[in-house]
Amino acid sequence: MKRTKVWGFIILLSLIVFACSTSDDGGGTSEETDDNFNRSAMLINWADNIIIPAYTAFNADVAVMVQASSVFTETPSEANLQNLRNAWKDAYVSFQSVSMFEIGKAEELNFRNRLNVYPTDVTSIEENVSNNTYNFSLPSNIAIQGFPAIDYLINGLAGTDAEIVAFYNSESTATGYNGYLNELTNTVLELSTTVLNDWEGSYRSTFVAGTSSSATGSVDKLVNDFLYYYEKSLRAGKIGIPAGVFSVDPLPEKVEALYSKEIGKELLLAAITASQNFFNGKSFTSASEGESLKSYLDFLNTIKNGDDLSTLINNQFDISKTKAAELGNDLALQVTTDNSKMTETYDELQRNVILLKVDMLQALSINVDFVDADGD
Repeated sequence: MKRTKVWGFIILLSLIVFACSTSDDGGGTSEETDDNFNRSAMLINWADNIIIPAYTAFNADVAVMVQASSVFTETPSEANLQNLRNAWKDAYVSFQSVSMFEIGKAEELNFRNRLNVYPTDVTSIEENVSNNTYNFSLPSNIAIQGFPAIDYLINGLAGTDAEIVAFYNSESTATGYNGYLNELTNTVLELSTTVLNDWEGSYRSTFVAGTSSSATGSVDKLVNDFLYYYEKSLRAGKIGIPAGVFSVDPLPEKVEALYSKEIGKELLLAAITASQNFFNGKSFTSASEGESLKSYLDFLNTIKNGDDLSTLINNQFDISKTKAAELGNDLALQVTTDNSKMTETYDELQRNVILLKVDMLQALSINVDFVDADGD
């Protein structure tokens, strides 16, 4: 009788352990979580209403820039130079809406760095123009291409428009500068077209199918890409580094659009707005919103200090834009004349790093997949 009771207890215990193990596994890996949020709808909204339309618009703006570069180099004049500048600015602003999406083909091509590493390497550019030899696909040539290099060639060669145009007309320099400028703009278009074609081809299906709530799922990967962009490229790159947050002294020569002197603030505001729109799942072509990080947090009823976390994040985006709007258009001049406005803008951007990277990721059970060198 005792032996029967003992064996019965062992069998019952085994069944309990098996049942608990099966429940914990949930049919997937132990790293996955399942909160019943419709991740598929969010991925579809991101792909179809935000990412692909943003790349489509960017590609169209770059094509206009390429055409303006061709016209200018064929007939260098101050009027054609200004038209090229306008097209360059439009494409640069448009780039702010796709820069955060470093996933898929964009990650493979090192898209963001090839288009926007600054400050540009002026010494190497001048050497390449003189030698008429360069290969933009080499990792060592990241800093001699993209929008910052174009900025130098159309805004930084000399102090007046007439003097800049002379570089493209002079018998001794025209071939080198004209060829380099056209190669720069065409490379941007080639990269943009490659990424867009991939999204419109097979990658869109791969992306939206990655609904797994794990490190290999599309949500976890793109959220990490978004946060890396916000923290490193937007907060640090556009404001923190030139303001001297990470150095002994301010570094005004490290601002975005250094030679233009007119669009640094516009690029910053466009980047903050694009980041907020992505968080809210706002369509690129309309005011409608779909499933998003905001709706995900609301679905989970995520509260911090008595307020919805999504509301706190959106409020901080708004505060950051208000503070950024107080900056001058020339961010290098802003650093040298009143750097306190730069550091105050950095502080507001930093507050959202805490809300997004710490509070949001904890609520969504997403682990950070990049190295943090400067803390939260």
